Amino acid sequence: MFINNFDPVAFQIFSLEIRWYSLAYIIGILLGWFLSKKLFISEAKISEKFDDYITFLILGLIIGGRLGYVIFYNFEFYINNLSDIFKIWQGGMSFHGGVIGIIIASYFFAKKNSQNSFSYLDIVSLVAPIGIFFGRIANFINSELYGVETNVAWAVQFIKIDNLYRHPTQLYEAFFEGIVLLSILLYFKNKSFSKRPGFISGIFLVFYSIFRFTIEFLRVPDDQLGYLLFNLTMGQLISIFFLIIGCYLSISKYENRQNS
Repeated sequence: MFINNFDPVAFQIFSLEIRWYSLAYIIGILLGWFLSKKLFISEAKISEKFDDYITFLILGLIIGGRLGYVIFYNFEFYINNLSDIFKIWQGGMSFHGGVIGIIIASYFFAKKNSQNSFSYLDIVSLVAPIGIFFGRIANFINSELYGVETNVAWAVQFIKIDNLYRHPTQLYEAFFEGIVLLSILLYFKNKSFSKRPGFISGIFLVFYSIFRFTIEFLRVPDDQLGYLLFNLTMGQLISIFFLIIGCYLSISKYENRQNS
């Protein structure tokens, strides 16, 4: 068993605190950007515009992630404290909201350049597990999104929370939504039927949703929400919605490829 007493602050420059969570975002974006250009972009038109696209992606990720948290997870608080919506440094981001933000940003960027938004979204899907991995490790360091009590050999005591030993669900997600998901996407990327824009995006949504839905059974729900419909968490309910979209997208793109 392990005791987690990590400091969420990575280092400090004068009075400016640099937190692990911020570093996770920065490293995930920079590494994903680098790998996209080196390994995953095959179309010249996409390569030419990709650097400009990154600005749209970052805005979509941050705005979507924040608004997703506000709307899905703590609407009652923020509707009565509107100014707090802008206090991102206090925490509160939604992965699903970030995905929606990226989809919207990609749509407008692609439309502006007369391109297919899925050409960009497929590339983002391939590198997204890298960002997810670093983000979940940061969640673990921050002692947030922790699991329910357990006596398994690898249980973790989060000193900042209580003296109970819990499932390190952040590490479960880092492994499955990061390493395993990346492996699955790379496998499908090398298949001939995956070349149609949108297929990889669909596969990403399918497997991310499956992993997220399953692991949430071991995770403590948000205090302000608890368990909701059918005793599921908000994350699980949203994951079902994303799973349906992912299944439709991957199946339709596969069938279109077979018929073309």
